[in-house]
Amino acid sequence: MKKKILNVAVITLLCGSMLPLSSCIGSFSLTNKLLSWNRQVDNKFVNELVFFAFWILPVYEVAGAADLLVLNSIEFWSGSNPMEASAKTVEGSDGSRYLVESDADGYTITSETDGSVVRLDFRSDDRAWDITLPSGESHRLMTFVDDTHVSLPGCDSVELSGEGVAAYRKLATSTCWANAD
Repeated sequence: MKKKILNVAVITLLCGSMLPLSSCIGSFSLTNKLLSWNRQVDNKFVNELVFFAFWILPVYEVAGAADLLVLNSIEFWSGSNPMEASAKTVEGSDGSRYLVESDADGYTITSETDGSVVRLDFRSDDRAWDITLPSGESHRLMTFVDDTHVSLPGCDSVELSGEGVAAYRKLATSTCWANAD
């Protein structure tokens, strides 16, 4: 009798493990969209530079924190992913509310509490990523100079090659970001 119960339990467990169950950890859709965008860049050196620059400038950290603290919680409790819509209101754990809008050029995050706005834009005319802070200050994150070079804040043009990426890493960790102002 015990052997039969054990066999039924094992079979039930195996069958249950094959069912498509949703996870409570969320899809990390904002972070995955950011990573997917970077993977679409044709040049592997540009991929590396963008990836490294987005870690130095806390773009990946902010996206991961937004996913972890806000977006995945909304997805878990509501059953819908807030990144699927072009505009979605998100409520923070402290009761603050944010309107997150996406469009063809980037993302706008507006605080409904104080009206402050942060914007991340890709400027296709000059092939650059910009961030606009709530103060209205805009900062250039990166500009694609040509197919083999990018320009970074406070830095000379970086060649998109193994040597260029290595030189950029050395420069970024020493003086480049200190001189960006």
